[in-house]
Amino acid sequence: MCELEGIFSVRSFGAVPDGSSDNTQAFQKALDEAGKTGGIVWAGPGKYRFEGHLHIPVGVTLQGTFGSVPAHNGHRDAGLPKPGDFGTVLMPTADKGNEGGEPFLTLSTNATVKGLLIWYPDQTDESDPYPYPWTIAMRGKNPAVIDTELLNPYNAIDATGNERHMIKGVYGQPLRRGIFINAIYDIGRVEDVHFNPWWSMSPAVKTFMEREGQAFIIGRTDWEYMLNCFSIFYKEGFVFDDFGQGPGNAVLTQCGHDIAPVTVRIKKLQPHAGVSFNNCQFMGDFVVEESNRGPVRLNGCGFWGVGHASATNPGTQSNLHLKGTGHVILNGCHFTGWDQNPDAKDRPSPSIDIACRSASITACDFIDAKPCHIRVRSSVEDCAIVSNKFSGGPKILVEEGARAQIGFNLSTGQREQPKFSIPG
Repeated sequence: MCELEGIFSVRSFGAVPDGSSDNTQAFQKALDEAGKTGGIVWAGPGKYRFEGHLHIPVGVTLQGTFGSVPAHNGHRDAGLPKPGDFGTVLMPTADKGNEGGEPFLTLSTNATVKGLLIWYPDQTDESDPYPYPWTIAMRGKNPAVIDTELLNPYNAIDATGNERHMIKGVYGQPLRRGIFINAIYDIGRVEDVHFNPWWSMSPAVKTFMEREGQAFIIGRTDWEYMLNCFSIFYKEGFVFDDFGQGPGNAVLTQCGHDIAPVTVRIKKLQPHAGVSFNNCQFMGDFVVEESNRGPVRLNGCGFWGVGHASATNPGTQSNLHLKGTGHVILNGCHFTGWDQNPDAKDRPSPSIDIACRSASITACDFIDAKPCHIRVRSSVEDCAIVSNKFSGGPKILVEEGARAQIGFNLSTGQREQPKFSIPG
């Protein structure tokens, strides 16, 4: 049954890549055989349909034909081949309408999924999409998902309860949830993950994603390193919270979320570590909630507002909404396009609305000459706004009772050097 030592072809176990036969048993037999010693289960080109679920044993790789992430005919790829026209395509069909069912693929310790396209052929883009369980669940130690396209899953990757996961080179359009990370007690890695409208941007799908979608959901993780991760059109891009195992901490580099009601929502972070965003880009409102106790660091990041697009994406109020007791540090960032959906109670809306206990804003560039650049709320105990550049001169509103130090800022668009006071 083995063409080469350690390589097990699913065709040798009865798999039929015709797009209609159920391949669950054939694939599982190949995986179980490889699991006796560890090895590669090879799935050659074709469309493999599944009416059940697969468990990938310890030390086994489920390998398809793609050497890097493929692209298929979708919203931005007109003229490219359609899913199934080439390469290895897995087509799950089980648990349609049952979000709480068993994941399609469950990975064990040292198990890997690589070089596949996973496509839900029964999914619809004419109404709210059908719920499905997680496509991939990562368990044990060192599970990996590499160079895989998840074209249209409802829920993509459940990376919970494992250690040292690797998610690298994963593209596609998860419709409800992209990656859920929780209960990770050793470093997790997420690299080069892009969630774009690769499958459909029908009005029904776009509205659903803006109303329900979450791209990256991050709970307890003892360092999560994220690099080159991007998403667009989801209600929330990056969400940080406590899901019962405590909050986490993370470092995000060259990541971003585009055209969204909320790009980042921070509910809870570990108080001793928090989160760092480095050279990231966000187009929409960035929100730190009252419940947060951890530090938030933003270095060299760009913030753009988005205009009113729909009822589910009404436009940006403020680039940043800051609450909680965690210290917020912004250094070398730039801001534009805020106040496109003014707060009815607080007009005009500022680029940064500071209501957290303490904040430091240095070397930042406020590109627009709008009526309000920064608002410092009365609850703020310590705030430094120093050495920034403001178009049209700084428009900083400090409410009575707030403690803020303001100085050495620069102006563009006016010749006279502005004078500053330092409220008590």
